[in-house]
Order: sequence, then structure tokens, then C-alpha cells
Amino acid sequence: MFPELNSILSSTPDSFKSSDFILVSDRRADASFLIHHYLSFYLRAGCKVCFLGLVQSFSHYSAVGQRLGVSLTQAREKGQLVFLEGLKESTGVILQEETQTLSYLRSPGAGLEGLFRFVERSVRQSGNGDAGESWGPPVLLIDDLSVLLSLGVSVGAILDFALYCQATVCSELQGNMVILVRCEEEDADDDEEGSNLLQRGLVHQCNLALHVEGLPTGYCRDIHGQMEVWWRQRGETVYNQRKIFHFKVHDKGASFFARGTSSAVL
Repeated sequence: MFPELNSILSSTPDSFKSSDFILVSDRRADASFLIHHYLSFYLRAGCKVCFLGLVQSFSHYSAVGQRLGVSLTQAREKGQLVFLEGLKESTGVILQEETQTLSYLRSPGAGLEGLFRFVERSVRQSGNGDAGESWGPPVLLIDDLSVLLSLGVSVGAILDFALYCQATVCSELQGNMVILVRCEEEDADDDEEGSNLLQRGLVHQCNLALHVEGLPTGYCRDIHGQMEVWWRQRGETVYNQRKIFHFKVHDKGASFFARGTSSAVL
């Protein structure tokens, strides 16, 4: 969890908005540090977390979580964390093992109903842990949704999936949702089916967007990139606030600077 980012977004594990759809995206940079932030943030907040890890193993997220002061293993054992390891599930489908969660690998045209049903079951499970803990509102995290494009799933099917998840998690259950997508270069030829189209579609659905990019001036040792933040009030159709920050990722956190306040970048 990154305290400086909490300050920028005016949120803490003890006080945060509900029913939020937060979109994290990147281009020529790696925004996965924000997924790790939100995972540790919501676990510390005592929320019931359903995490679709489609690109990394559980051990990877667990190792980063340890550096941020949370134990994913303990959270999963207590029932606070439900983790879908996409890499392992995908292998099971390829080997024809019994699994319905990632059934779209066999038939991409069938859509993502199986994956949505997994999410729905996970977030609707009892809020009480094995030791009698009472979990807070459900949270869905996905890292990263755009990988489904490479598996043959259409942009339309992915947007429908996100909309169904938002209706269930954010609207009905008053929980939150955080999704990461990775964008192609701006001049990439993906007008019909591609990650840029997916990101634009999700921007219209979310109410907080965090977009990470490399610096326009190129590599810098002291600053790793810039993060653009868009806020939209619930019920509004346009974003009414936008700010840009420079950032540097550390082993156990990240530092953020309002653009123009860091001497490392002119």
C-alpha cells in the first residue's frame, strides 16, 4: 500500500468510497505496481477480495504482498481472498482437465459467462471468515483484462463481462472493482479489435481512471514515468478533474510528485 497515493486519491483503508470502478491502464510503462497497491489496500481494509490473476502466479503476488506488509496466504486461508490463477487454469483447459471457469479457451465465441459465474459466486460468498471475522464489502481485482484479447475473446465480449461484474459488485453489492488493461502504441492499427479500443470502452464505464505512461522525454533514472488521474463524480457523464503526477517505484512502495515539482525531469 502506498500512503502517498492514498493522499492523492483521498482514501485510506479506514475510509474509502464504495461502488467505485477503478480502471488502471498503461502504455510504454508497467502499472502493475498499482494492482499490488490496491490488493494490499483492500486486504488491510478487511474487504472480501476476489482476485483474477490472469498473467502471474500466486507466488508472485504473494512475494510482492509480503514486501508491502500483507500475507496473501493467510488471507486465502481465512477466506478473505479468493484467487484465480489464470496460468494454472489455462494449462488445465489445454490438458482437457475438468474446469468451466476458463471455458472460453476452447470456444472464445461463447463469451465469458463461466468466468463471470466464478466472480459472482466468489463475491456472494458468506462474509464471515473461518475464525469468525466479518469481511467488508466485496472487491474484484483483475490483472490484466487485456490478456483475454490474445486468447481470441472479442472486445465486445470483454466489455460485456466488465459491465456484468460492475452491475453485480459495484451496484448491487456496493463493493469496488479494479481492472488493469495494457494499451498498444497510439499509432497501432487496432481500430476494430485491440487493447486501445478496450481501454476506451472501459473509460466510459469507470469513475476513476489511472493511466501510467513512460516519460515523453524518455528514460530517466530518478523518475520512472507519469500517472494521469481522471476523476468523475457518480452520475456524471464526463470527467470533471484531471491531474498528472510523476512517480518512482521503490522496493516497498512508490513516490509521487506533481508534474513540474521534481528536479529530475525538466
